[in-house]
Amino acid sequence: MNILLLFNFLGPEMIVIFFAILLLFGGKKIPELMRGIGKGINEFNSARNSLETELKAGMKDEERARQQAKQQASQEAKQED
Repeated sequence: MNILLLFNFLGPEMIVIFFAILLLFGGKKIPELMRGIGKGINEFNSARNSLETELKAGMKDEERARQQAKQQASQEAKQED
């Protein structure tokens, strides 16, 4: 609960943060900073999507293997009867 309160920024706090960033980095460096942040977010989303795709493919492969094992077991059971 305390973590949620820590990141609960309202209007005045955001203005103070914006001016602090402006003072620290200057007007010319902010676009470069934002570009870098954007690229980082893009890379993160790309990696997350590829990981998600790989996990889903692995789960599908595992499900197919289970179904094949069930089919094979049922065929062997029918042959024994």
